[in-house]
Amino acid sequence: MDYPASGQQPSPASSFQWLSFAYQSLSEIPYEAILTQSSTLEVLDLSYNLPYWNPALLGQLERLSTLILDCNNYTAHVKFPYMPSVTTVCINKNKINNLPVFVEEIRRKFPNIKILSMMNNEAAPSYFNGGSLTQYKDYRQYVISQIPWLEILDDTMVLEKERAQAKKTYRIRHSSKGRRKRREIHR
Repeated sequence: MDYPASGQQPSPASSFQWLSFAYQSLSEIPYEAILTQSSTLEVLDLSYNLPYWNPALLGQLERLSTLILDCNNYTAHVKFPYMPSVTTVCINKNKINNLPVFVEEIRRKFPNIKILSMMNNEAAPSYFNGGSLTQYKDYRQYVISQIPWLEILDDTMVLEKERAQAKKTYRIRHSSKGRRKRREIHR
């Protein structure tokens, strides 16, 4: 196996640690190498590998803020671990075609997400993948309505007027498990 490209970007206050396994045609996530850095790793790039990977153990990365999973054949049914430290998820050019299912997973597992990029997925229509302007605007409104704290969706800042329109157009979907749990608590 090739060694990953990794490095540190020094800053006056602290260092920033990233690890990349991109473009290595790996068939599984190299957890052994990744988890040795669980307390310091902030950016992880697992892009352009094969096939679809189960990211379950990534939840052990307590300082991870950016997760890049571009071009890995992920579908809307990917199951992420709960990762409250992650603020940026890039999952461009995958096989995500069910927007409500995928957005619910992102909303629940990344409660502090600020940046989500899912360009070039069927569920994210745009001019570049055959979608119309109306479809693109509807896609943005839906995602913003479900994750109202997003600051950037794909390559565009979320505007306050978009938030207001999204809130009018859509309501936040809650999983049936969450509704049952709330009903049990209030009994």
